[in-house]
Amino acid sequence: MKRLLLNTATIFGLAAVPFLLATSASVAQTPAASAPGVALGPADTYFVTQTSLGTPFQVDSGRLAETKGTTRAIRSYAQLMVSSHITVNRALLAILNNKPPVPPPTLLRASYSTMVSTLQNENGKTFDTDYVRGQVNYQRANTALYQYEIANGTDPDLRMFARETLPKIQDHLARALKLEGAAD
Repeated sequence: MKRLLLNTATIFGLAAVPFLLATSASVAQTPAASAPGVALGPADTYFVTQTSLGTPFQVDSGRLAETKGTTRAIRSYAQLMVSSHITVNRALLAILNNKPPVPPPTLLRASYSTMVSTLQNENGKTFDTDYVRGQVNYQRANTALYQYEIANGTDPDLRMFARETLPKIQDHLARALKLEGAAD
Protein backbone atom coordinates (compact mmCIF):
# COMPACT_ATOMS: atom_id res chain seq x y z
CA MET A 1 0.00 0.00 0.00
CA LYS A 2 2.77 2.42 0.93
CA ARG A 3 4.66 1.75 -2.28
CA LEU A 4 1.45 2.24 -4.21
CA LEU A 5 1.02 5.68 -2.67
CA LEU A 6 4.61 6.61 -3.50
CA ASN A 7 4.36 5.35 -7.06
CA THR A 8 0.94 6.94 -7.62
CA ALA A 9 2.15 10.29 -6.38
CA THR A 10 5.22 10.14 -8.56
CA ILE A 11 3.30 9.09 -11.63
CA PHE A 12 0.89 11.96 -10.98
CA GLY A 13 3.86 14.30 -10.94
CA LEU A 14 5.20 12.90 -14.20
CA ALA A 15 1.76 13.17 -15.77
CA ALA A 16 1.55 16.86 -14.94
CA VAL A 17 4.16 17.87 -17.51
CA PRO A 18 2.24 16.47 -20.53
CA PHE A 19 -0.91 18.09 -19.15
CA LEU A 20 0.92 21.40 -19.07
CA LEU A 21 2.12 20.84 -22.64
CA ALA A 22 -1.45 20.36 -23.85
CA THR A 23 -2.79 23.26 -21.81
CA SER A 24 -0.11 25.80 -22.65
CA ALA A 25 -0.16 24.92 -26.35
CA SER A 26 -3.62 26.45 -26.57
CA VAL A 27 -2.65 29.54 -24.58
CA ALA A 28 -0.75 32.30 -26.34
CA GLN A 29 2.71 32.71 -24.89
CA THR A 30 3.23 35.99 -23.09
CA PRO A 31 6.17 38.19 -23.97
CA ALA A 32 9.44 37.76 -22.11
CA ALA A 33 8.92 38.69 -18.49
CA SER A 34 12.34 39.97 -17.53
CA ALA A 35 11.07 43.36 -16.35
CA PRO A 36 9.77 43.65 -12.80
CA GLY A 37 5.98 43.61 -12.62
CA VAL A 38 5.45 41.76 -15.90
CA ALA A 39 3.37 38.63 -15.29
CA LEU A 40 5.01 35.28 -15.92
CA GLY A 41 3.73 33.09 -18.71
CA PRO A 42 1.96 29.79 -18.01
CA ALA A 43 5.08 27.62 -18.43
CA ASP A 44 7.11 29.90 -16.15
CA THR A 45 4.36 30.00 -13.51
CA TYR A 46 4.05 26.22 -13.53
CA PHE A 47 7.83 25.86 -13.30
CA VAL A 48 8.09 28.21 -10.32
CA THR A 49 5.22 26.65 -8.39
CA GLN A 50 6.45 23.09 -8.88
CA THR A 51 10.08 23.95 -8.16
CA SER A 52 9.01 25.81 -5.02
CA LEU A 53 7.02 22.79 -3.84
CA GLY A 54 9.80 20.31 -4.61
CA THR A 55 12.26 21.99 -2.26
CA PRO A 56 10.36 21.36 0.99
CA PHE A 57 9.67 17.78 -0.12
CA GLN A 58 13.35 17.15 -0.83
CA VAL A 59 14.48 18.79 2.40
CA ASP A 60 11.90 16.97 4.55
CA SER A 61 12.46 13.54 2.98
CA GLY A 62 16.22 14.12 2.90
CA ARG A 63 16.35 14.97 6.59
CA LEU A 64 14.48 11.75 7.34
CA ALA A 65 16.92 9.76 5.20
CA GLU A 66 19.92 11.41 6.85
CA THR A 67 18.92 9.67 10.08
CA LYS A 68 16.85 6.66 8.94
CA GLY A 69 18.85 5.52 5.92
CA THR A 70 20.57 2.22 6.67
CA THR A 71 23.61 2.79 4.47
CA ARG A 72 26.21 5.50 4.40
CA ALA A 73 25.51 6.00 0.68
CA ILE A 74 21.83 6.77 1.28
CA ARG A 75 22.59 9.10 4.19
CA SER A 76 25.23 10.90 2.10
CA TYR A 77 22.85 11.25 -0.85
CA ALA A 78 20.16 12.61 1.49
CA GLN A 79 22.58 15.18 2.88
CA LEU A 80 23.38 16.26 -0.69
CA MET A 81 19.64 16.61 -1.43
CA VAL A 82 19.06 18.79 1.60
CA SER A 83 22.00 21.13 0.96
CA SER A 84 21.48 21.27 -2.82
CA HIS A 85 17.80 22.07 -2.60
CA ILE A 86 18.29 24.78 -0.01
CA THR A 87 20.94 26.39 -2.26
CA VAL A 88 18.81 26.08 -5.40
CA ASN A 89 15.78 27.47 -3.60
CA ARG A 90 17.76 30.51 -2.46
CA ALA A 91 18.85 31.16 -6.05
CA LEU A 92 15.26 30.83 -7.28
CA LEU A 93 13.98 33.17 -4.55
CA ALA A 94 16.60 35.77 -5.55
CA ILE A 95 15.21 35.68 -9.10
CA LEU A 96 11.61 35.80 -7.89
CA ASN A 97 12.26 38.91 -5.79
CA ASN A 98 12.15 40.87 -9.06
CA LYS A 99 9.01 39.15 -10.37
CA PRO A 100 5.32 39.53 -9.62
CA PRO A 101 3.88 37.13 -7.04
CA VAL A 102 3.20 33.58 -8.21
CA PRO A 103 0.32 31.48 -6.90
CA PRO A 104 1.31 29.05 -4.16
CA PRO A 105 2.10 25.51 -5.29
CA THR A 106 -0.79 23.14 -4.87
CA LEU A 107 -0.74 20.49 -7.61
CA LEU A 108 1.49 17.97 -5.81
CA ARG A 109 1.26 19.20 -2.21
CA ALA A 110 -0.94 16.33 -1.01
CA SER A 111 1.18 13.75 -2.82
CA TYR A 112 4.39 15.06 -1.32
CA SER A 113 2.86 15.24 2.16
CA THR A 114 1.69 11.64 1.82
CA MET A 115 5.13 10.49 0.71
CA VAL A 116 6.89 12.23 3.61
CA SER A 117 4.32 10.88 6.06
CA THR A 118 4.82 7.37 4.68
CA LEU A 119 8.60 7.67 5.03
CA GLN A 120 8.22 8.88 8.62
CA ASN A 121 6.51 5.60 9.48
CA GLU A 122 8.99 3.31 7.75
CA ASN A 123 12.31 1.84 8.85
CA GLY A 124 15.08 -0.37 7.56
CA LYS A 125 15.10 -1.76 4.04
CA THR A 126 11.51 -0.65 3.41
CA PHE A 127 12.49 2.94 4.15
CA ASP A 128 15.61 2.70 1.99
CA THR A 129 13.72 1.18 -0.94
CA ASP A 130 10.89 3.70 -0.84
CA TYR A 131 13.20 6.68 -0.34
CA VAL A 132 15.49 5.71 -3.21
CA ARG A 133 12.61 4.80 -5.54
CA GLY A 134 10.98 8.11 -4.70
CA GLN A 135 14.22 9.92 -5.47
CA VAL A 136 14.59 8.24 -8.86
CA ASN A 137 11.02 9.13 -9.78
CA TYR A 138 11.30 12.66 -8.41
CA GLN A 139 14.57 13.37 -10.24
CA ARG A 140 13.12 12.04 -13.51
CA ALA A 141 10.10 14.31 -13.15
CA ASN A 142 12.29 17.23 -12.10
CA THR A 143 14.52 16.70 -15.15
CA ALA A 144 11.43 16.85 -17.38
CA LEU A 145 10.20 19.99 -15.58
CA TYR A 146 13.49 21.82 -16.08
CA GLN A 147 13.78 20.69 -19.70
CA TYR A 148 10.26 21.95 -20.32
CA GLU A 149 11.12 25.35 -18.83
CA ILE A 150 14.25 25.61 -20.97
CA ALA A 151 12.29 24.79 -24.13
CA ASN A 152 9.04 26.63 -23.41
CA GLY A 153 9.57 29.25 -20.71
CA THR A 154 9.31 32.89 -21.68
CA ASP A 155 11.16 34.46 -18.78
CA PRO A 156 14.87 34.70 -19.64
CA ASP A 157 15.95 34.70 -15.98
CA LEU A 158 14.03 31.51 -15.22
CA ARG A 159 15.20 29.82 -18.41
CA MET A 160 18.83 30.62 -17.50
CA PHE A 161 18.24 29.35 -13.96
CA ALA A 162 16.82 26.12 -15.41
CA ARG A 163 19.78 25.73 -17.81
CA GLU A 164 22.29 26.24 -15.00
CA THR A 165 20.47 23.93 -12.58
CA LEU A 166 19.58 21.05 -14.95
CA PRO A 167 23.07 19.46 -14.86
CA LYS A 168 22.82 19.24 -11.06
CA ILE A 169 19.44 17.53 -11.34
CA GLN A 170 20.80 15.10 -13.91
CA ASP A 171 23.68 14.33 -11.53
CA HIS A 172 21.17 13.74 -8.70
CA LEU A 173 19.25 11.37 -10.97
CA ALA A 174 22.41 9.45 -11.86
CA ARG A 175 23.29 9.14 -8.17
CA ALA A 176 19.79 7.96 -7.29
CA LEU A 177 19.89 5.38 -10.09
CA LYS A 178 23.23 4.15 -8.75
CA LEU A 179 21.70 3.79 -5.27
CA GLU A 180 18.76 1.93 -6.76
CA GLY A 181 21.10 -0.41 -8.62
CA ALA A 182 23.11 -1.08 -5.46
CA ALA A 183 19.93 -2.09 -3.63
CA ASP A 184 19.05 -4.78 -6.18
